[in-house]
Amino acid sequence: MPHLPDVVLWSVPAFVLLTVVEMVSCRLHPDEDAEGYEARDAATSVGMGLGSLVFDALWKIPIVAIYAAVYELTPLRIPVVWWTLPLLLLAQDFFYYWSHRGHHVIRILWACHVVHHSSKKFNLTTALRQPWTTWTVWPFYVPLVAAGVHPAAIAFTSGANLVYQFWVHTERIDKLPRPIEFVFNTPSHHRVHHASQGGYLDRNFGGILIVWDRLFGSFVAETERPVYGLTKNINTFNPLRVATHEYAAIARDIRAAHSWRERAGRLFRGPGWQPADRTAAQETAAAPVGESVA
Repeated sequence: MPHLPDVVLWSVPAFVLLTVVEMVSCRLHPDEDAEGYEARDAATSVGMGLGSLVFDALWKIPIVAIYAAVYELTPLRIPVVWWTLPLLLLAQDFFYYWSHRGHHVIRILWACHVVHHSSKKFNLTTALRQPWTTWTVWPFYVPLVAAGVHPAAIAFTSGANLVYQFWVHTERIDKLPRPIEFVFNTPSHHRVHHASQGGYLDRNFGGILIVWDRLFGSFVAETERPVYGLTKNINTFNPLRVATHEYAAIARDIRAAHSWRERAGRLFRGPGWQPADRTAAQETAAAPVGESVA
């Protein structure tokens, strides 16, 4: 297999340059409707990104071992040459879509991904706000390894996907020409993804392409202005709390659970899931006096 470069490492100078350009742009041409930059928030995002490099290096040890075992066991082999590389990028983007979607609708996976959504700002440093527990991602790419894709090719295509997504974390770019907006993930589509309004929640999961969202019913166009952050913001700049707050919340909910079924729900249902009996009790408590809840 040909040597594949570390595209994330090679892109770091571009990340720094583009972030500086965006900061200067926000300062020289402020938009009163845009969130812009806040020093502590940006520092937290950069700190989370640096921490993720350390933790990702640790998680790669067992993950690479599993991928290597699967690759050795499968009789299939897909060569990495000039004409297969675009197909591998396409395949990786497809599985990224399902990984990303799964990390929004399964709470134990959301506990990892919530880090990336925890800022109430939306700028290029938000792209750097990465989780420290990415051990939840690897199972989604096992089918690619089983199909004969070398683990190094998956690392390369995943890195390319990550690099592409850096530029979509901005409010400085409005909607692009319609053909681009129809096919590719753009800042407009990704602003929707980071919004906390009900109509925008759990939408636009695509990495490079937005066509997966159009195909699988998760696409929403940007209409009203997004409000960024979480439905219940954590209001902290402490990197350790940012990285672990949802895991701590899951642990509290499991301790307070009344049954094993509820414990399983707290782990594997959606982030806002509540047991049916508790939901009914909350609705009854919220109803006005003398009004029944159907």
